[in-house]
Amino acid sequence: MEEKETGSGRGNSEERWKGAIVNLTEMASNLDSLQKLLLKKAVFVDEETFAKASLSSEQARTIKVLEQRVETLERELDAAISAAARARAEKRQAEAGQKAAELRAQEITKELENTTSMRTN
Repeated sequence: MEEKETGSGRGNSEERWKGAIVNLTEMASNLDSLQKLLLKKAVFVDEETFAKASLSSEQARTIKVLEQRVETLERELDAAISAAARARAEKRQAEAGQKAAELRAQEITKELENTTSMRTN
């Protein structure tokens, strides 16, 4: 019985090694294909050119972030302008209401004065 377990253990071990070798062979093939692709498509540049390209890339990212920030600030400014316009309209309406109330108070005061003067006469 021990021999069967040992035998089957060896069989599993051999299968795992065979599977590992197949995987390594496939990986080697994939790496070879990738190397060929890189040799066809890759662009090799000197350090100065790479540094300039890196700087340009970083500047492009910075510009994009700044453009997004400007758009956000523009939206916030538009909202603030709209809020200010609403506040001015509300202020004008309140001032008109106050003026109307003052005029009504003057009318009532005149009526009271007229009523009082009629009584005293």
